[in-house]
Amino acid sequence: MGLPVIQPERLKNDDVIQQLSAFHPEVIVVAAFGQFLPPPVLAVPPHGCVNIHPSLLPKFRGPSPVTAVILAGEKFAGVSIMLMDAGLDTGPVLAQGQAAISRQDTTGTLTEKLALVGAHMLVETLPRWVRGDITPLRQEETLSTYSKMMVKEDGEIDWSKPAGEIWLKVRALQPWPGCYTRWRGKQIKIIEALPLPPVETAQAGYVVALNHEKVRFGVAAGGGVLGIVRVQMEGKKAMSSAEFLRGQAGLVGAVLPS
Repeated sequence: MGLPVIQPERLKNDDVIQQLSAFHPEVIVVAAFGQFLPPPVLAVPPHGCVNIHPSLLPKFRGPSPVTAVILAGEKFAGVSIMLMDAGLDTGPVLAQGQAAISRQDTTGTLTEKLALVGAHMLVETLPRWVRGDITPLRQEETLSTYSKMMVKEDGEIDWSKPAGEIWLKVRALQPWPGCYTRWRGKQIKIIEALPLPPVETAQAGYVVALNHEKVRFGVAAGGGVLGIVRVQMEGKKAMSSAEFLRGQAGLVGAVLPS
């Protein structure tokens, strides 16, 4: 479309600020940007800088709000369009919208849903904001919560946790960094799973055979069983639990990680 694109590594640069100022923007829109906007940038547009944040602020501020809302077991997620200030997602809110979280949603699928919600909201909100039709709503600090930056190590499964909690984690950390355990010195990624009631008294990590519609084996947890739907052995392709079990003699009866 012939639009100029600039991609500076850092915004704390006089040349970059001059470039932004030269566009004479009425408003600056920020989405999925991992840097704080310095005060000189915040001051460039007369109608400020607005951020599309994928949570119902003040809940789940910070870098991983979609992951955090699934981990928390919430029924709804949302998008907030907020006027940016010097804090971390602390500015007043211009508009909010929400979407239901299904039992199949992962961070990947829920992010796609919220991106569509946010895009439609932005088209509606920006003209109203520039016209002066919106009164920004201050966030209630006493209700604020923060999400953390996820790292690969967060994906390791602790089988002493309840199956329902592990199930939320499998969904929340899909597609990245993914949840994993170990078997015979190799990492096994749990891509899709179901929380199931206990089938027998077994220690946490004990692998049991199952005859569920989608599940051929599960792992005993601190409460209940995590039924494994899809799995991926290190260096191999992802496969169903039935396919995986056929190629892994001795898996049933093992205690993970092992």
